[in-house]
Amino acid sequence: MGILKSSILACMNSNQTPVDSAHQSTNNKSTNVHVPTPKFFMPVFLTLIISTLIYIGFQLTADLAHVPALSLYSMILLGTALFIALGFEFVNGFHDTANAVATVIYTNALSAPVAVMWAGFCNFLGVMVASGAVAYGIIALLPVELIMNVGSGAGFAMVFAMLIAAILWNLGTWFLGIPASSSHTLIGSILGVGIMNYILHAGSGASGVDMDQVIKVGKALLFSPLIGFAFAAVLFLLVKKIFKKQMELFQPPEGNKPPPPLIRAILIFTCTGVSFAHGSNDGQKGMGLIMLILIGCVPLAYSLNKNLDQAHIQSFEQLSAQTATAIYAQHDDIADDKARDVITKYIQTKEITPEVVPALASLTDHLGERVGQYGDLKDIPETEVSTIRNDMYLNTTAFKRLDKAEQLPAMTADQAKNVKEYRNNLDSFLQYIPTWVKVAVALALGLGTMVGWKRIVVTVGERIGKHHMTYGQGMSAELVAMTTIAAADGFGMPVSTTHVLNSAVAGTMVANKSGLNFATVKTILSAWIFTLPATICLSGGLYWLFLQVF
Repeated sequence: MGILKSSILACMNSNQTPVDSAHQSTNNKSTNVHVPTPKFFMPVFLTLIISTLIYIGFQLTADLAHVPALSLYSMILLGTALFIALGFEFVNGFHDTANAVATVIYTNALSAPVAVMWAGFCNFLGVMVASGAVAYGIIALLPVELIMNVGSGAGFAMVFAMLIAAILWNLGTWFLGIPASSSHTLIGSILGVGIMNYILHAGSGASGVDMDQVIKVGKALLFSPLIGFAFAAVLFLLVKKIFKKQMELFQPPEGNKPPPPLIRAILIFTCTGVSFAHGSNDGQKGMGLIMLILIGCVPLAYSLNKNLDQAHIQSFEQLSAQTATAIYAQHDDIADDKARDVITKYIQTKEITPEVVPALASLTDHLGERVGQYGDLKDIPETEVSTIRNDMYLNTTAFKRLDKAEQLPAMTADQAKNVKEYRNNLDSFLQYIPTWVKVAVALALGLGTMVGWKRIVVTVGERIGKHHMTYGQGMSAELVAMTTIAAADGFGMPVSTTHVLNSAVAGTMVANKSGLNFATVKTILSAWIFTLPATICLSGGLYWLFLQVF
C-alpha cells in the first residue's frame, strides 16, 4: 500500500513538464499548477477505489449467477478484455479531461488539486446519467458481420485491436504533452479494423465499415473544433466589450491571485459543465465497447435488456405485427434464413432489391412472435438469445438505412406512428447499459483525471498562446466548449473534448491579439492530422495479428 501511495502521489505532484516551455518564467507567474496534493486525498482515494471495485464485483457475480458457468478460458478472456477497455477510459481521463481543468487552474479559479478532484467527480456524474446514444453510435461504425459475431475469434480480435491501438496512441501523445483526441483515436482504430476486415474477406461479402456513419461522425469531429474556435473568439470579443472597464479581466493573473468573484463563479461553472459533458459523451465510448465484450463473452446475460417487463414484451409482439403489415401488407412467410441473407446483403451493399422490404416485413413479424412467446426475457434459452439479438440488430439497422434513403413504402400517419414506436421499442431491447458498467467506466475516467493530468494542463495553459491565459479567455473558452459538447451529446454525436477546448483557447488568443505559439499549434495540428492514419494502420495490423491467435 505504501508503494502504491508513493507512486500515485509522485504522478500527481511531479513537476516534470512534457517539453521545454516556449516562454520564460516570470516572478509573478502563477504557481497554482504546482500546488501539492492534500494529505487527506490518498485515504479517500483508496477507499473510493476499493468500495467501487467491491460493488462492481458483487454486481458482475450476480449477473453471472443466472447463466451456465464460464470456462477458465472465457473467464480469462472476459477479465483481460474488461481490463483493457477500462484502461482505455483511464488513459482517456488523464488525456482528455485534463483539458477541462486547464483554464480554472491557470486562471487561479481553483487550486490544482481541488480542480482535478472536482473534474473527476463531475466526470463520474456525467457517465452515470449518460443515455447510451453515443455508445451505440460508435458501435454502429463497425462491420455488421463482426457485431453479429462478436463472440467469435474475429470479434475478440476486433475488440482487442481497437482498444490496444487507441491506448498506445493516447499514451504516446500524452507522454509528449500533446492534446490529442481520444474520440479521434478510437474512430481511427475502428476504421482500421473495418478496412482490414474488408481486405481479408471482401470475396465473402464483408461490409468493411459503415461509411454513412463514418461521414456523420467525421463531420462532428471536423466542425466541432471550428465551431469552438469561431464562437470562443466572438464570445471573448463580446466579453471584452461588455466588461471594457474591468481591464484586470484581460490581463494575465498576478501570481496566484484569483479572478473577481463573478468571473470565478463562471469559470468554475463552465469547468463543471465541460467535465460533466466529457463524462457523458466520452464515457459512452468505453461503455459501448464493454457491452460488446460482455455480449461476446456472456450473451445469455447481456445480449438483451432483461429488465423489460411482460407488458413491454407483449407490446413488442403487437407492434411487430402492425409494422410488418404497414411496410408490406401482402408479405408471404419467408424463411428466416433467407430473410437474414437478403437483409444482411442490403446492409453491406446498400443496394435495394424487390426482396428487401418483404424480407424485412417477414423477419419483423416472426421476430415479434418469437419474443412474444416468452413471458420473461430471462426464460429465453441460451441457444436462442444470440439469434434473437442478431435479428433485432439486422432489423433496426435495415429500418435505419431504408428510412435515411427514403426507401420505405408510403404509409398513413397512424402506420408511420406505429413503425416509429416499434423501432423505439426494438432499441430498448438492445441499447441498454447496466449500472455497474457505468460505475466502472466512471471510476476509470475519474482516476485517470486525478493521476495524469499535469502534462496536458501545462500545454493548454502555457503553450498554445505566446502569453499566459487571462481570466476572460479562460471563461470564454470553457463556456463555448461546455455548450458545444453538451449539444453534441444531446444529438448523440461523438465529439472531441480536446479538439473543442483547444480550438476555443486558440480562438480567444487570436481574438485578444495575444498571438499563437505556432510551434505548439503545429505540433497539436500534426497530432490531429496523423491520428487517423496512424491508428488505422496500427489497429489494422493488430487485427490481422490477433486473427492468427484467436
